[in-house]
This record gives sequence, structure tokens and C-alpha cells, in this order.
Amino acid sequence: MKFTDELRAVTKESWEQSLNHPFVQGIVKGDLPLETFKYYILQDIYYLKHYGKIHAIAASQADDFKLTALLADKARFTAEAELTVHNEHAEILNITKKDIDNFKPAPTAYAYTSHLYRATMSGNLAHSIAAILPCYWLYADIGKVNEHAKPESEIYHNWIKMYASGRFQNSTNEMIDLLNTLVEDMNDKEKEKVKEQFIIAKEYELLFWEMAYTFEGWLSESKKGNSLMEK
Repeated sequence: MKFTDELRAVTKESWEQSLNHPFVQGIVKGDLPLETFKYYILQDIYYLKHYGKIHAIAASQADDFKLTALLADKARFTAEAELTVHNEHAEILNITKKDIDNFKPAPTAYAYTSHLYRATMSGNLAHSIAAILPCYWLYADIGKVNEHAKPESEIYHNWIKMYASGRFQNSTNEMIDLLNTLVEDMNDKEKEKVKEQFIIAKEYELLFWEMAYTFEGWLSESKKGNSLMEK
């Protein structure tokens, strides 16, 4: 069994909850309120800014220059994705300059990105890749599982199509293969530390859906919605 197979096995329950979360299913069926998706996009733009920086840090941790170039290229791709998301969705979702200027990350978005920085700054390249892999892998799965879905909303159709694309699927597989290579010579104790980074990041992926679905705010702020996860 490959190391990444072990990671999928240990996060199986979280993975299923993510794929079936009402936020994701709302996109697949096309009935997710656009205001909810707008909230998600704003949080995701914030996340992607830091996600790209994490890739750049990981690139600096690589000994092999080809690997450094690969990760640097992925950092660039992430930055381009951020701009694409903003430009394509801003008009449809009525995201204004005021929305951007007044934006404040929700607790989960802030905590998730903080975990990524901690993984890269306190560990090695394997820790960094393990922490950023769940985002690739989960979105690739969502795209693959739902590639034939046809939500009436064009914005949701394009969102699924992007993650079902061959480019995104191949990029994800590159990261999976990379992590398996990085842990080849590690002992069990070292692997457990790498596994922990992956598990925590995967839990934050699930929380990210919940955050968006419930319009999560800080405790001093009121919530705008209620989760269906407990119903």
C-alpha cells in the first residue's frame, strides 16, 4: 500500500462528508444560493493568496532544482487561478471593490492558512506537500465524481468543469506521486508526523465547506445561516 493510500484510508469518513456536504451538493445540483457561493469565493480568494505563497516556500525547501521549478510553477498557476476566479465571478456575483476592501477572513479560513504556514515553517518538504495535498486531491475528486453533472447555473457548471479538467487531474497526480517519493526513506515515526499534517489539512477542507454554508463569522458577529450537517 502506498503512503497516500494510507492517507485516504485514515481520512475516509472526512472525505465522504466533504463529497456529500450540502455546500458541494448544492453546486452539483445547481441550487446553492449565489450569495452563499459569493461568501465562499471571497474566502477562497484569501485562501489562494496564501496557498500560492506556501507553494513558493515549499519550492525553496526542495534540493532538486527541477522540483523547485515544478513547485514554483504551481505557485504561479495558483496565482493565475486566483485572478481568474476574481475576474470571471466578480461581475456575476456582484463582488465589488468595497467587498474586497472590507473583507475579513472567517475563523476557519484564517486557521487553515495558519496551519499551512506552520507545516512549512516547522517541518520539511514532505510536511509542506502533505499539508497542501488535500486541497488538490479533494477538489480533483469532486471534479471527477461530478464531471457529468449539469447544474443549470453556468457558474457552477464551470466550477466543476475546472476541477474535472485533465490539467487539474494531472497536477493532482503529480503531487500525490511527489509525496510518495518524499517519504520513501522515512521511518514510521517520521511518516506519522507527515501524516498528521495531511489529516489536519483534510479536516480543514471539510470545515471550509461548513464555514461557507453557515456564513461563519467570529463570535462577536452574528451568523446568517444554519448548517444542515446535523439535520
